[in-house]
Amino acid sequence: MPRVSSRYEGLGVGFAPYLQPPGPGVVRWTVGEPGFDTPNEIIEAAIKSLQEGRTKYTRGAGTIELCQAVADYLQRHHGIEASAEDIVVTPGAKQAVLYSFLITTMPGDEAILLAPSWASYEPMLEFIGAVPVHVRVKFDNFHPDIEAIRAAVTDKTRMILINSPCNPTGAVFTPEEIQSILDIAIEHDLWIVSDEIYARMVWADWPHVSPATLPGGKERTIVVNGWSKSWAMTGMRLGFLTGPPEVVKAAVKSQANSASHVPTFVMEAARVALECDESVEGFNREYLKRRELMLEGLSSLPGLRVPEPEGAFYIFAEVTETGMSDIEFADGALEVGVQLIPASLISGGEGFIRVSYATDEEAIREGLRRLRTWLIEE
Repeated sequence: MPRVSSRYEGLGVGFAPYLQPPGPGVVRWTVGEPGFDTPNEIIEAAIKSLQEGRTKYTRGAGTIELCQAVADYLQRHHGIEASAEDIVVTPGAKQAVLYSFLITTMPGDEAILLAPSWASYEPMLEFIGAVPVHVRVKFDNFHPDIEAIRAAVTDKTRMILINSPCNPTGAVFTPEEIQSILDIAIEHDLWIVSDEIYARMVWADWPHVSPATLPGGKERTIVVNGWSKSWAMTGMRLGFLTGPPEVVKAAVKSQANSASHVPTFVMEAARVALECDESVEGFNREYLKRRELMLEGLSSLPGLRVPEPEGAFYIFAEVTETGMSDIEFADGALEVGVQLIPASLISGGEGFIRVSYATDEEAIREGLRRLRTWLIEE
């Protein structure tokens, strides 16, 4: 039989081996999925759209109404200036990230990732022939090492990726750090891809700042965001990007030649979601409770170093003092009925585990009880 293309050889799948649904009775702390139902008004909008027959082709970048709502949302919540024509709605933020990589790099070009970074960035870059360059963040708080970033720039560098609040570390970069990264991008005429999917989930004393709002940032920044996290809409596969006009034109071409557009009937649901601030704020209040519960519980376990998460809904804990590798720790936790992610599956994550506190409180309490029994009482 014919051979599969060689581009898939050695291509990673990130956390996928530890994201498979576990057996019955296992507490799942792995998936970055909100532990809430999608708000009813969003569901009702999707159903109404189906009933009204919105199942045909429409504008590739998204309806004008939806794109205008996104532009208004960006201005209202993040200070990003955009018009409806500056928005491309995509089948998930992951697709928007892929378009951004296609737009900013060619095969052989280098892209700087702040390691450890989200598990899909590296294989996405490798898939299109670009070269990921991992620059370690600071060990104590997972914030960027500005001088290390500067030292990593070469004549092949084309892009720096920022993900703040960060998956997997929970770090929220300070405004000064964002400015410093932007300064490097301006100095070397680089693109910035700013993945802001967790931008509404900030628990730190400083705000989320998009590089697109800073002087010199708008013309070189692609902002990626979406509906999955803040509105509990992961399965609806809705994301968006915005950037300079030439970026938007390229993104429209990318979409026209791949997905055409997101399902027409979910576009009105996406527009309605952007008005559901009470739901977002309610979810965030619950995340803060769960964050404190998980942080206190993990910190009480022997051998774990648990930096305080500043945003998103992840805790990135070091397990080396337990005498186990992160793989051994994850496998041992699974044996006692807790599924979590060993971070050595990604560059720069060796010795750490990632847990999600987006799950419900009972799952957090039960998981902590099982880990306590395993690590302390046995």
